Amino acid sequence: MNCPFCNNAETKVVDSRDTNEGKITRRRRECNKCESRFSTYEEIELLRLTVVKKNGEKTEYDKSKIETGIRRALIKRPVTEEKIIKLLGDIEYTIQSLEKTEVTTKEIGKIVLKKMKEFDEVAYVRFASVYKSFGSVESFKKELDMLDNN
Repeated sequence: MNCPFCNNAETKVVDSRDTNEGKITRRRRECNKCESRFSTYEEIELLRLTVVKKNGEKTEYDKSKIETGIRRALIKRPVTEEKIIKLLGDIEYTIQSLEKTEVTTKEIGKIVLKKMKEFDEVAYVRFASVYKSFGSVESFKKELDMLDNN
């Protein structure tokens, strides 16, 4: 693991702990050269997934796409980095637990929306507005009404 500050290849693990119910290991590291400390997160890659898009095109699953969308939805929300990492881990675990080699964007979207709704309602609405591509203010209001009734 290279130091993010000086790019030295020699670092040592100072502390390790499991997070996200044992699904991710957080390691506190220290650079042997500049003595800076940083954290890394290690998780198991369970399956190689293929994502089937709406148009039928297939592509390799890329969790960074989900992370980008979630982080955008959480901009200026009072959420810690640790909670974001846990949310991403929960989403990843749920997708992987489907135990499929192919998963549709619709299935992924439903999982993300469900987790976002439980996590932060404002971020959920932000994410849903992009994911569901609301065509009008009325469809947006319907989504808010459904959120209000739950």
